[in-house]
Amino acid sequence: MCGIFAYLNYNVKTERRHILEVLFNGLRRLEYRGYDSSGISIDSDLSSDPDVKSRQPLVFRQEGKIESLVRSVYQEANTIDLNLEESFSVHAAIAHTRWATHGVPSPRNSHPQSSGAGNEFLVVHNGIITNYEVLKETLVRHGFTFESDTDTEVIPKLAKFVFDKTNDEQGGQAVTFSQVVLEVMRHLEGAYALIFKSSHYPNELVACKRGSPLLLGIKESTQDVNNGTPFHDDKFLTSKGHPKELFFSSDTHALVEHTKKVLVIEDDEVVHLKDGGVSILKFDHHKAEKHGRLPRPASVQRALSVLEMEVEQIKKGNYEHFMQKEIHEQPESLTTTMRGRLIRGGSCKAKSVLLGGLKDRLKTIRRSRRIVFIGCGTSYNAALAARPFMEELSGVPVTMELASDLLDREGPICREDTAVFVSQSGETADTLHALEYAQNNGALCVGITNTVSSAIARKTECGVHINAGCEIGVASTKAYTSQIVVMAMMALAIGDDTISSQARREAVVDGLFDLPNKVREVLKLDDEMKDLAKLLMDEQSLLVFGRGYNYATALEGALKVKEVSLMHSEGILAGEMKHGPLALVDETLPIIVIATHDACFSKQQSVIQQLHARKGRLIVMCSKGKASLVCPNGTCRVIEVPQVEDCLQPVINIVPLQLLAYHLTVLRGYNVDQPRNLAKSVTTQ
Repeated sequence: MCGIFAYLNYNVKTERRHILEVLFNGLRRLEYRGYDSSGISIDSDLSSDPDVKSRQPLVFRQEGKIESLVRSVYQEANTIDLNLEESFSVHAAIAHTRWATHGVPSPRNSHPQSSGAGNEFLVVHNGIITNYEVLKETLVRHGFTFESDTDTEVIPKLAKFVFDKTNDEQGGQAVTFSQVVLEVMRHLEGAYALIFKSSHYPNELVACKRGSPLLLGIKESTQDVNNGTPFHDDKFLTSKGHPKELFFSSDTHALVEHTKKVLVIEDDEVVHLKDGGVSILKFDHHKAEKHGRLPRPASVQRALSVLEMEVEQIKKGNYEHFMQKEIHEQPESLTTTMRGRLIRGGSCKAKSVLLGGLKDRLKTIRRSRRIVFIGCGTSYNAALAARPFMEELSGVPVTMELASDLLDREGPICREDTAVFVSQSGETADTLHALEYAQNNGALCVGITNTVSSAIARKTECGVHINAGCEIGVASTKAYTSQIVVMAMMALAIGDDTISSQARREAVVDGLFDLPNKVREVLKLDDEMKDLAKLLMDEQSLLVFGRGYNYATALEGALKVKEVSLMHSEGILAGEMKHGPLALVDETLPIIVIATHDACFSKQQSVIQQLHARKGRLIVMCSKGKASLVCPNGTCRVIEVPQVEDCLQPVINIVPLQLLAYHLTVLRGYNVDQPRNLAKSVTTQ
């Protein structure tokens, strides 16, 4: 959803122009999250008032793409004669990309949001404040006026209210920036990540979060004042006087080009950057709610983590779009997902799986009353693809839940259940709320994510990282196939104690080893899918029929087409064809039928015959060498794909549909990597 970025240079002489470029590049790295407007705040020239030592913050906001913001900032800087070459030894700046929730995309609804005239307090925000209307009514009664439609605007105005009130009560005695933010947090309900900037606290930033991701990156400067002696990580956070550059960001993509040393900020932590040091306070909102006042916050000591990411991962390389790059990266991403986890031969038991994150919990999972897969969108589809194999090998009933639906109806989750939470980002709001719900009901909670330090990875008792690598395109591709492979390996690990399934397990392990080569083979269909896209580009609708393992493929293929190419598409369970969907069939509507060779093959042949009898415009995906069986009269367009073990076939079958969606989007002239109205990491409900 919204992207947050901030930059503070301490004892590092930096020109205003460079500060602007750091902010703009940070926002560009967060574009993939989805946005409709953006904004930044930097400091003005020295105040004309000799009694005011601070500079008044400047705010620039613009609807549309980041480049529109860039142009407007430089134009306005020229208009107000802002000196872009002025150097700062210390400077705090904040930036934001907004994905509209409250209020239409417009400059006044963009962030940073302000406390009012003079920009005494400024805030950038990711998330939703659920009690903003009550807070707004209270602030209006105290004389505040509101200029935007956002929920965010209450936050900087509340900060000013707290600051003024506290100063009056204490007779002008200084209140710290972090104390102001802690008191603001006490009044906020909902999910948020916030960064505060204030003219009352020049060259300071305060960040806090609850339910939305936020990281701090720290870069040791080459402008060393300590005789070239680097600080150790444990001293680096609190060290003062030592030159450094500090960055806040919604995720790692905007940090990796600056530093690999990061701190993952936890819920209810308040991080205060002042005089080059980093202090962390823990806000106990449960005590605050109980006592109606702010308890004394606890100081927290934290160690830095090191990112396992390279700058090249967030660049397109020789590809035109990130989605295209990520589709073609799948042989490598699948190899990385399986590396070190598959065992074939050697001193260990032959042809087995080792998942270190699950090994201590496998007995508990085997004894579960049921296994519940919980996810949203593509992650839900990946779990659906893995469900038949999980049921087959585990012998445990497997059910599926859309996270939002589970919460809406408060579906039964018991302590005898194993709840598996699947999320590419690990920060999906609905999935996180479902996780909290399952934990409150005593279930064993397992996480499957692509982000090592994500909220789901931290909050689940155990889990597996899919290790698919950085995924920038909003439409998930390589993460989807890696999720299926991880859940297939999970099924192998759970069923590893069953002698009767040994031959089946070993065949699947062999299939996993060969899967990257099969994906390379199916990627050769790129040109063929581009030709198909040319035939379909002017169509209004597309149906995709699948069943068995490939019901999920039908859903995911249709989802890819609809979310990026903006063509209406629908994935349909082929067994339900006669219960409504058959009414749509005529000679104009294109229909894709997935009929690769598995236990459902004969049933899909029957589906094809019935659609053909009604003059359906058919495109059939089948296993190599089976074209004559699925289309005996040669009246269908056929897509032939390599055949693999049935439980792995969804990994192969989705690739042509990913390519089709990609080429349809390019031909229709839409933005492939940033689809309309969608965001990569859905951190609001």
